[in-house]
Amino acid sequence: MSLSSLRNLRTQWFPPKAAFTDKELPLQKGRVFIVTGGNAGVGFELCKILYGSGATIYMASRSKASPPNKYELPGQIKFLHLDLNDLESVKEAATTFAQQESKLDVLWNNAGTGANLVKAGAKTAQGFEAMVGMHCIATLLFTELLRPQLRAAAAPPETPRGSVRVVWTSSFLAEGASPTNGIDFTVLDEGTKDRTRNYAVSKVGTWMLGREFARRSELDQENIVSVVQNPGNLKAGSYGGTPAVAMFFINPLLHEAKFGAYTELYAGLSSEITLENNGGYVIPWGRIRPDEDCPRQDIIAAMTSAEDGGLGYPTRFWEWCEQQWKPFV
Repeated sequence: MSLSSLRNLRTQWFPPKAAFTDKELPLQKGRVFIVTGGNAGVGFELCKILYGSGATIYMASRSKASPPNKYELPGQIKFLHLDLNDLESVKEAATTFAQQESKLDVLWNNAGTGANLVKAGAKTAQGFEAMVGMHCIATLLFTELLRPQLRAAAAPPETPRGSVRVVWTSSFLAEGASPTNGIDFTVLDEGTKDRTRNYAVSKVGTWMLGREFARRSELDQENIVSVVQNPGNLKAGSYGGTPAVAMFFINPLLHEAKFGAYTELYAGLSSEITLENNGGYVIPWGRIRPDEDCPRQDIIAAMTSAEDGGLGYPTRFWEWCEQQWKPFV
């Protein structure tokens, strides 16, 4: 392992104290948020924080969870049925939201599943490799279907620049277990027999979609910020199915799920993030990491446009995802 990789591992697995938590969060009354996978783990912890800010929060998930009631100025939590395993559910969720809200201030694409929670060779309802199907194809479709509401929130002249955001969830494994350049397009359709590798590729894919959303938003002058975040190494269910012997060594390195919520809170609401950070990468527990500090410079190069000497993978992957859902939308 190179020195840069060791530094990267240390700063993400053993991060400094979070500087932006519920204590620093200003009131968010009148704002509308969606947290996918908000019924459990990091997403639920984030919903609890947001509930105390007075916002309206849509908990987009397969099942409901009860909101907290300890706050003097509680927000409103609404359940939005969403199953990323099925594009029909994705379309229905976006339609249901549009029937209730005309704007969306922040979308946290938090939902996902761990590498060992999906059987090798598993497919989504529409026949996509499970990891890429849920984390990339379905998540991008949901985001694009909500774009009218994001644009509506960002359009008024009184909307602070960069306050309307889309937050995408990657993982440390995107750097630690993905192939050269992050994605091997030749095996995207079926995936590989290695579930961890499939998971890592899906998380690189999420990273690239976040970059591409930022690029397209800037071209359209939408005033929408898109950032990608690694919530951290957490006790949040993503290690479900991992052999007990491996967990014996992993458990001491895991943090409570609320710390991952701090990372997501920072990505979605911190004033430190502006349009100048569009496409940026946030690491635990809320810090922007410059591209030059990423040890996987092959991924950074793959995410660079062809005009700038890179491979232009984000645009290519975005278009690939569109082609996958096209027969069903």
